[in-house]
Amino acid sequence: MDCNEARALLDADVDRELSAPDALRVQQHVDGCDACRRDRARIVTLVQAVRQADYHRAPDALRASILASLPAAGDGRARGQSRAEPEPERRSQPRPRGRRWFSWLGGGVSARPAPAGPGPRVAALPGLGWGVALMVALAAAAGMALSARHADTDRTVDELVASHVRADLSARAIDVISTDRHTVKPWFNGRLDYAPPVEDLAASGFALVGGRLDYVGRRRVAVLVYRYRQHVIDVYVRPAGEGPAAPYATVSQGYALDRWDAAGMTWWAVTDAEPSALAAFRTALDARLAGTRSE
Repeated sequence: MDCNEARALLDADVDRELSAPDALRVQQHVDGCDACRRDRARIVTLVQAVRQADYHRAPDALRASILASLPAAGDGRARGQSRAEPEPERRSQPRPRGRRWFSWLGGGVSARPAPAGPGPRVAALPGLGWGVALMVALAAAAGMALSARHADTDRTVDELVASHVRADLSARAIDVISTDRHTVKPWFNGRLDYAPPVEDLAASGFALVGGRLDYVGRRRVAVLVYRYRQHVIDVYVRPAGEGPAAPYATVSQGYALDRWDAAGMTWWAVTDAEPSALAAFRTALDARLAGTRSE
């Protein structure tokens, strides 16, 4: 294990997220490398500082404000019905016995007529409060899930930019140097639990120059390295998750990133070139992968 691979695993090693074989390899490297040992010590110090930081509890006023903003549960009172109606008179009306589940959802109108008296006759809507509360809860859950997905994406973007910059600063940005995809692709055999597609796009202006391993999203991933003019494009390839990932493009810290799914893989491309270069790269790669599958 070299310093480039070890440093990519130090965070996971400190958090005890590595498998036993990987943890042993990292420990053996750190024991003999002063630079990596200092990096690991800094990470340990940071983790300990975070764990020892003061815990700040949300004030009671905030909790009370949130609870006060929630809709009240249904109390069986008809919306629009006169509040001046005497309680005994309301209770004297027989309640319908059928389809109570529909009324509970607030979706049906009761067959019970409005009591006689002055003013307009309004049909009762029992259980509407529960229906509103249910819709609010579902909307809140959907919002939390969306926020979690955005947080995951932001975290991945930060990891990829850090990996790209770290590789650019390292003396070993490429583990296997070759323009031949038949050399690069077999190099990953035995180093990953999947086989990443490797394509040479030199005819489209994106020359394959090699590949390497990195650690992103708490797992090892294949990185294909391409050159576009004077720029390097790092392409991170891993098996696609459940369901297709929506195409996503952004610019972070001056680096352009693009994500998409193709050939059963999720692809992330990172470069310091203009975003239009990644769009052209993606088009060329998708066309090549489609042509390979049709052959």
